[in-house]
Amino acid sequence: MTKIRILLIEDNRLLREGIAAMLNGQRDFEVIARAEDGNALTELKSAKKTPDVILLDLGLEKENSLRLMTVLLEKVPEARIIAMDIFPEQLDIVEFVKAGGSGFILKSASSNDYINTIRAVVAGSKVLPPVLTNSLFTQIIESALKTGNGIPASSIQLTQREREIVILISEGLSNKEIAERLHIATYTVKSHVHNILEKLALRTRLQIAAFVRREGAE
Repeated sequence: MTKIRILLIEDNRLLREGIAAMLNGQRDFEVIARAEDGNALTELKSAKKTPDVILLDLGLEKENSLRLMTVLLEKVPEARIIAMDIFPEQLDIVEFVKAGGSGFILKSASSNDYINTIRAVVAGSKVLPPVLTNSLFTQIIESALKTGNGIPASSIQLTQREREIVILISEGLSNKEIAERLHIATYTVKSHVHNILEKLALRTRLQIAAFVRREGAE
């Protein structure tokens, strides 16, 4: 049996080992290398095998995931890349797809979702999780594109924390920098940003900044 060879890049050691064990439990999967960040290239060289699929943590702390993705695709252009994240931002997903990504999976997904996503991507499909493709955000965007109408600022109800984050985004701060400024976890910031995008019916952080300039965040 020809196995699907997988390179796993995840900076959380417990999660990395757990995903690897789960995937290696499948007869048609083989995790040929695992890495926590930019050492993926070294691990891949040591494995002496070429991956069919690269599972990439989209929120690496020590490495720009999209930059690493570009390097990996230069080294192994035939590999399909599937991004993993906890609270994905629309901008992250757009940039990931533009960079040549083939699939996206939530870290909280079931083992069956991981397995099915990998098999589908290897078969040539582009895969996004239903929680994204069927989200309220997506419906709002589609409606806005069809009608040309936006959502009145007066109807938007942001929490105090969301307003703080909107202002910091407009100042150009990253999620990590916002987390440090507000003394909260980075994944909490990503969750707030996701909610803000839905409420404002926007697609990117740049649009949030433009919204602040246009409407004010007071």
